[in-house]
Amino acid sequence: MAKELPPPEHVEVRNAFPTPVIMAMLPDHEKLNTRLKKMIYAREKKEPASDAYDSNMGGWHSTRDLQKWGGKAGEQIIDSAKSIADRMTATRDGRPADVEWEVNAWANINRKGHSNEFHVHPGAYWSGTYYVDDGGCGTDPSLGGQFVIMDPRGPGPSMYAPNLCFQGPGGQAVGATELVPPRPGIMIMFPAWLSHGVRPYLGDQDRISIAFNLAVKAE
Repeated sequence: MAKELPPPEHVEVRNAFPTPVIMAMLPDHEKLNTRLKKMIYAREKKEPASDAYDSNMGGWHSTRDLQKWGGKAGEQIIDSAKSIADRMTATRDGRPADVEWEVNAWANINRKGHSNEFHVHPGAYWSGTYYVDDGGCGTDPSLGGQFVIMDPRGPGPSMYAPNLCFQGPGGQAVGATELVPPRPGIMIMFPAWLSHGVRPYLGDQDRISIAFNLAVKAE
């Protein structure tokens, strides 16, 4: 029977239903992050932490109107997110889509022990996070604080054979989760339906981020 199998060069593997997770390092982010950090700390002093956001397990979360109080630095984050969304969104026939995006954005500060449980963002097309300060966890995995995404296909074959996976790119995480270490200056974008969270941060610094949603503006 083995002799009847086609040789490897005649076998095509097509990964169906891929989920885009975009990572982009913004230029000149050091200066930008200095301005953002000053602005976010000032906002935290004026605005108490809200318990209205279900995914937060501790930490500070601003109101979702950063576009109103974020100034030029906040505007730069939102403009970058829109630019990436424009590049990564197409019509069904593959042409670039002309979309007017409606944005809401907010700042987060996670300190020692804080995390975000798994959640999604109903009503949006793209969601994302920009990292102002990773609190050191980008270079030291023992500090936790990683961005974590859940396989949208569900547990898959890991229910039956947890020691096995699919051969090929992206096959090892089937039925599991993937960790994305944060880094200052990096923007992560993903479909808003993708379940995601934040591992508990164990460092002694502040882990600061800006999160956002992009929805198609109603006509």
